[in-house]
This record gives sequence, C-alpha cells and structure tokens, in this order.
Amino acid sequence: MMSAAQSQTTLVSKLQGLQCHFTWNLDTSRAKLLRFRERFEDFGTEDGHCWLGHIYNLRGFIEYKLGFTEEAQSFFNKATEAFCRIRIADEGPWLVVNYGNLAWLHHHLGDPAESEAYLTKVDALMNEYPSPSQDKLHPEISAEKAWTLMRFSTDKMPLALDYFLKAIEMQSDMVEWNTCHILGLMFASEHSSTAVGADILEKMRIAKEKDPENLYLAVHYLDQCAKKGERIEDEARELAREVLRNPVSRYSGIKPLLIVYRNYLSVDEAIDLAEEVLRNHPDEHYLKGCAALCYRWKIVDNDSRRTQSLMDRAISLHEDMISLYPHSSLKKKIDLAHIYAESTNGLAKAEQIYQELLERDLEPVDKQMLYYSYAQHLKFHGQDRNRSLRYYMQVAEIRQQFFFREKSIKVLVNIRDKGRGRMCREIEEFLENLQEPVTYYFDYLHVN
Repeated sequence: MMSAAQSQTTLVSKLQGLQCHFTWNLDTSRAKLLRFRERFEDFGTEDGHCWLGHIYNLRGFIEYKLGFTEEAQSFFNKATEAFCRIRIADEGPWLVVNYGNLAWLHHHLGDPAESEAYLTKVDALMNEYPSPSQDKLHPEISAEKAWTLMRFSTDKMPLALDYFLKAIEMQSDMVEWNTCHILGLMFASEHSSTAVGADILEKMRIAKEKDPENLYLAVHYLDQCAKKGERIEDEARELAREVLRNPVSRYSGIKPLLIVYRNYLSVDEAIDLAEEVLRNHPDEHYLKGCAALCYRWKIVDNDSRRTQSLMDRAISLHEDMISLYPHSSLKKKIDLAHIYAESTNGLAKAEQIYQELLERDLEPVDKQMLYYSYAQHLKFHGQDRNRSLRYYMQVAEIRQQFFFREKSIKVLVNIRDKGRGRMCREIEEFLENLQEPVTYYFDYLHVN
C-alpha cells in the first residue's frame, strides 16, 4: 500500500506533467503580476468573446500568484463556464488547461482528493481527444499556450508564434487563432530591423476577409496600408464609426485607431474621437488612458498651440490614470512630469515628481525608462547638461537590452566622437569600461 508521502510525491509528479499556467514558466514577479492584473481589467468580458475562457484562466493564475485563492478559484470556474458557452459543449479538449489549473489550485489548497479528481478529468479528455500529431500538443492546448505567452511574456513572442502555427496546421478552421497569429507576426516585424513585408500584409488582408468583425485587426491592417503609402483617411473615419458602436475593451481597436488618426489625419481629430468615445462610455478607465495619450501627443508636438484649458485637461486625465492604475502608473507619472515641464511655471512640479520617482525601488527596465526620461528632462528643461549625461550613463550601466539603454549609449557615443566638453574624457573611459562594442547600439538605432 502506498504511504502518504509516496502518494503526495506521485500527485506532484502528475501535476508537474500537466500543460497549464502553473507549468509554463511564466514570469511571476509581484510588480509584473500587479500590472497585468490592472491591464486585464480592461479586457472585454462580454458573452461570445472568443478568448473569454483564456482570459479567465490567466486572470485566475494571476490572482493565485498574488495570494488571492478565492478569486483564483472564481476565475477558473468562470473559465470553465465560458468555454462551455462558447464551444456549446459540456466538455472538450479546450478544458484541459483549465482543469490542469484547478488541479494545481486544489493541491495548493491542501485538497488532494479534489486535485486528483481534476487530474482524472484531464486524463479522460486527453484519451478521448488525442492530439492529431503524436509529437505535438493538442491544437487547443497549443493555441492557449500561444495566447498566454503572447499576452504575458512578450519576450517569448517567437515561441508563441510557433505554438500558434502548430495549432493552425492541425486545426485550420479556427479563425481567431489565425488572426492572433497574423497580428503576432506583424508586431514581431515592427519590433525588428525590417519593415512589415508584403507577405505579412497579404496575410493580414486574407485574415481580415475571414474575420470581418474583428475591428482590432481591421485597424492594424489599415495602419499597415497607410505605411505603404495608401490614402486611408476616409476608411479611418468610417472605421471609427464602427468602433464607436462596439463594446469597449483593450482590443476593440480604439487605441490603434487613434494612432492612425494622429499619424495620417491630425492630433486634433484624434482628440475629438477620444473625447467622443469617452462621452459615450464615461466610466471606462481604458478610454481615459486613450484620451490622455492624445493630449500628450498634442503637447509634445512643437507646432501645437498649448492653451491653458488643453494643459489642464491633459493634467486631469493623467492624474486620473495614475489613481486608477496605481501599479502601472510609472509611465503616466513621467508623462505628467513632462506636461508640467511644458506648462507655464510648472518646472518645480515636474522636478518634484521626478525626485519622488527617483526614490522608488524599481525593476531594472523601469529604472532605465525613468533615468532616460530624467536625463532628457535635465537636458531640455533643466538646462543641466552634465547631470543629464550622468543619468544617461546610469541607464547604460543597467545591462538589460532595452530601447532606453540603446538611446542613452547613442547619446554618449555622439558626445565622445565630437570630442568637446569637459566630460568628454570621462565618457570615453566609461564607454571603454562597458566592455562591449558600442557600435552595435548605433547600428541598431540606425536601422530602426
């Protein structure tokens, strides 16, 4: 007869073999979890949302990792219900990840019997619905893993795209998988050194035909067409009317549409659209963020006329966002400091915000963003070139490869190459001590 210790070891071994959020090696640092928890509040949860089960599964995992087990179980149960409604079936392979999450949760809650019960359900589903390919995950599992990695770990985008491709190859009739895969290819291309290719644009066109109600895809396709030189102003305004009629969520298409308005129509039209949609949905937090972004664009545009009412509205929206998203507020606080710096008699307030942020214990990437922004502030508003250069150096000292580090090193390289200024020699020695070729960063920025 198996002892209690042996039984526990066997249970853990079975759990570790599951495909679910608890075994996918997701980055679960508390700061990141809190930010994602706030972000997921903006995901649409209306009935019929094709990713609703996946959303609830990931939210349940986040709640568990933050220590809220009751909320975690509630979201996992909602995921079960959502999958059954969307698939119009009481069971199927789409529940494997969900049951795996519940097996892990009950194990952590100290309920081995319930954990075993969900393990049995997983085994039954795997036996009844085997993968079409013996050496690959079932397409339902592969697609959910792809969606999760794409949303939760952007550094794993290549892996996510690979999982989506494998799922589509085995089950090609799932329109939402193909749409998500194509959007992922587009995002990956935009963050590489090459522009979105004609093949991806054609794939986006085909995906749009197969998924005509997906306005998020439609907006991004329109944006890519504009980048190829097409005139899209009338289509953008028509698309805006459709977006306004749809439920609001992070993936309704409103934010990328505002970017299209800014780039190809005008910032003023973007502001008008943002204010209109916010009037229609005054309690939607996400829309306040979209409006705040438009006002920031207006303020950083050197050709814009900055009235006091415009500055006041921008400040009010940013303060609202900081209050609504306390764990995701660093960027908004930096933006607010910039707005104050651009306003009449606002330099002291901008400096106060920066000093408060500089005292915070931040993750390395967040430090890079803050130090770079403060260096820019000192350079353009504080008229303190030497302190500005020292903050660029602090950014460069943080080894994570990120946009702000590359930009900072480019600034320092330019100072070194000009050979002027009393800090020139110090900067030259600093760059030598980085013990890495700085030309890489220059080349990267040149092609991007």
